Parts: sequence; structure tokens; C-alpha cells
Amino acid sequence: MLEELFVSRVRVKILQLFLSSGESLFHVREIVRRVSEEINAVRRELARMEKFGMVSSEWRANRRLYRFRKDYIYYQELLSLVTKSTGLGGAIIKGKGRLGRIKYAMIATRYLNNQSSESENVDLLVVGQIVLPELQAIIADEQAKKEREINYSFMDEAEFQFRVKRRDPFILRVVTQPKIMLLGTEEDLLSGVVI
Repeated sequence: MLEELFVSRVRVKILQLFLSSGESLFHVREIVRRVSEEINAVRRELARMEKFGMVSSEWRANRRLYRFRKDYIYYQELLSLVTKSTGLGGAIIKGKGRLGRIKYAMIATRYLNNQSSESENVDLLVVGQIVLPELQAIIADEQAKKEREINYSFMDEAEFQFRVKRRDPFILRVVTQPKIMLLGTEEDLLSGVVI
């Protein structure tokens, strides 16, 4: 099964496009333009990906549009891999040395799927000893690229543990939402959280 995932550079680029853009449908020419690969290579990979059940296609106004299937067996794992290597998640992991000592960092799946969020929802939670100007620079850069606001929260580990023990509704809502863990594990994050 793993052979169907990472067989070529073109497939990797297509996976990154589908799983990091937040858009759901792509025309072949748009994919070609955004991944900077030849049209025949892109068509070949899309045909293979459709054969394996990774993408589906539909016709609209004489144009074939492709979407990544969220019911694909490895969807969550691929989303996690792409999130940790591109965009906001990739920037946090790449810059973790400059960001201080991070215990946990998580990003909401809702944000990754480009779904709108209410003001009390948090797209990114970072727990640890944070160098705030570095974190703000990463977030500002990503907001400029995506042209949308990122709701984020940060706190040190003592405050996080205190709020978990107090069953703070904000923390419970943040840690129990669907998410991708960038740093730390979900088991450690949720230890002590009684739902």
C-alpha cells in the first residue's frame, strides 16, 4: 500500500497542493500551474491517484475537476505529514529552535480545511516557553500568504496545567477539537484532561 503513496516528485507536489490549499476542486491546468510540472506528468499521476482511490473527478462545463477524497484510508496521516512540512505547521516545526522550548503545538483541522471559525475557536495552540516575537512573525507571514486571520493562543506549561486541572472550558474546547499535533503527542496533551 505504501508504494501508492510516494512514487514520484510530481505525486508529492500534488499531495501538498490538495492537502495544504484548503480548496476542494482543481482543474488539471491549475494543478499544472501550481505544482510547476508538465501536464502529461500531472495527468498520469492524477489517473494513478484516482485508480488508488486517493482522488475523485467530476465533469463541470466540459472541464474535469479533481478533489482529494477525505474518505481515503490514509487521509488523516497524509494531512498530518503535509501539515508538518508546509505552511504554518511547517514553519513552526522548522523554526522551533528560534521559538523557545515548546512542549505542545497543535493546529485545528478546521483551519486546515479552510472552514470558517468563530471568534472563540483557536486555530493554533502553542504551550511552552515561547519567544513571542518569533511566533508572531511566523503567524503574520502565514496570514499574509493565506489572506486570512489565524486565531492563536499561547501559554506556558504551568498555566496550561492549571487550566486543565480547573477544567477551563476554553482549554477543554481547544484540546478536544479535531487537530494535528505539530509538536508533542496528543496522549501527553490530553493526560489529565477528563472529558
